[in-house]
Amino acid sequence: METSSVRILVVEDSESFRKFFCSTLGKRAELQIIGEVTDGLQAVQKAEELQPDLIVLDIGLPSLNGIEVARQVRKVSLKSKILFVSQESSADMVGGALGTGARGYVVKADAGSELLDAVDTVLRGGLFVGKRVSGHDFVGASDAGASQDLQDIGTSAQLPGNVEIASRLHVEFYSDDASL
Repeated sequence: METSSVRILVVEDSESFRKFFCSTLGKRAELQIIGEVTDGLQAVQKAEELQPDLIVLDIGLPSLNGIEVARQVRKVSLKSKILFVSQESSADMVGGALGTGARGYVVKADAGSELLDAVDTVLRGGLFVGKRVSGHDFVGASDAGASQDLQDIGTSAQLPGNVEIASRLHVEFYSDDASL
């Protein structure tokens, strides 16, 4: 992470969660909230306009779900890193979210204890998967190339914590088997 300001776009339709995320992120002087949106289409537009360093993204959004937002952001804001923070905790949903190229996933119930660690890991280029979902086997990830690397996370249970795993693991995502 650089010493300069990290520009963050928060995409969350629940006002209480959005305020919580902004408050938590605001505890760090280097983290600057440059936008807050409540809708998937707005998220893609703001990502293109603002080119944030990090997008904190919910899955359940009006007009366009977070997974589709992430896919579109990959085309309009290439350098933006994505961290999903969602109520969803099924292996299929987490795998689908990470399959978009997102670098992290935190379940909202754990955001109080995991959000800042996840932000740090994602900004360093690591992959963060929250405790609640880290034991899953992500073989069903939407991008087949991500499956084996994500499966390796689940088999590395001896490593102490997700941040440690993230700093030792290089993950690449591919849109289809041909690209792999």
